[in-house]
Amino acid sequence: MITIGILREEKSPPDKRVPLSPKQCRALSDQYSELKLIVQPSDIRCFKDNEYEQEGISLAEDLSQCDILLGVKEVPKASLIANKTYLFFSHTIKEQPYNRELLQTMVEKHISMIDYETLTYPKGGRLLGFGRYAGVVGCYNGFLAYGQRSKRYELKPAHLCKDRNELEQELRKVDLPNIKIIVSGKGRVGKGAIEIVRQLSIREVNAAEFKSQHFDEPVFVHVDFPDYNARKDGTAFVNQEIFDSPHLFKSTFMNLAKHADLFIAGHFYASGSPYLFSREDAKSSDFKIRTVADISCDIDGPVASTIRPSTIAQPLYGYNPHTEQEDVADKEDVITVMAVDNLPCELPKDASEDFGNSLMADVIPLFLSKDAQSILERATICKNGDLTTHFEYLRDYLNGR
Repeated sequence: MITIGILREEKSPPDKRVPLSPKQCRALSDQYSELKLIVQPSDIRCFKDNEYEQEGISLAEDLSQCDILLGVKEVPKASLIANKTYLFFSHTIKEQPYNRELLQTMVEKHISMIDYETLTYPKGGRLLGFGRYAGVVGCYNGFLAYGQRSKRYELKPAHLCKDRNELEQELRKVDLPNIKIIVSGKGRVGKGAIEIVRQLSIREVNAAEFKSQHFDEPVFVHVDFPDYNARKDGTAFVNQEIFDSPHLFKSTFMNLAKHADLFIAGHFYASGSPYLFSREDAKSSDFKIRTVADISCDIDGPVASTIRPSTIAQPLYGYNPHTEQEDVADKEDVITVMAVDNLPCELPKDASEDFGNSLMADVIPLFLSKDAQSILERATICKNGDLTTHFEYLRDYLNGR
């Protein structure tokens, strides 16, 4: 028998998401007789305690009887139980200074730590993530931002929508002129964003058409690395090279930006890659974009107008390209920016259920049967009081050097 505990989220600000919904817990219990699930009570999560109880799932404050503990955000150091296996987003694998003590505590307590971000297929590619719903909500917020800037329509904020169904009902209010829209990224985030664009039945065009033709209706182009990067020496673009040798590339995003009105940024940005557009680019009279929904939200990074994260309560701010400072969001020469950095929290039930489906299909079975592809082993950051071989690169970080 393996016992899995669902942790109460304790990080501030509170996160309403859960790794598994009540119905998903019930489905797992029905599928695996050797599995027991226990939920720690919480008054903030998007599913109420009694919804778990109605599905026959036990509640308990003390989860020390559990073998595996599942959360979403970082677990406070004081709450960590020694000698357990934990899964949550630890935000340590990029050597984030603010979580060094968290990793140190997990090592000291002989915890086996599996970060959701480190669960990958043998040939690469993550098993889990909230990226799809970051894309869905971020794209919705992009159209909310365009409506506020243009004064053509108003959408209810995503976090005030009961669920995705209500959010999609709100999209009926969208009234677009013949604008041109760029959507970047073809991973989970970009695909989530495209779900919303397609919900609006906006016509898709290719990059050549986007740059050369006039349209009497709104259109969008869905771009990826080769569409907005080129080798500096003029030779052919090879996808993997931009990750291995980013210094060999330059951005060609301005070829698109001079024709676009709205940019929905869902791309993956590799460290050292060219910025999509710089602050100098944004000053150019050729730069036509006036609304940016930066789902990726890298501060002072590849999207120059993203100078700070925004919040769920106040999702929009203005970036003045001439002063390089924040300004009134709907001012004529200012770029309206949406840069919420915790987008899935706006639709916590839908995002949790989407995440839980992947957890049920691709991860939970690995604990209950042989992990033939060593997915769990490769994803384990620390174990038995030390870093694992795969994460030895964190040694100096762990030691505070």
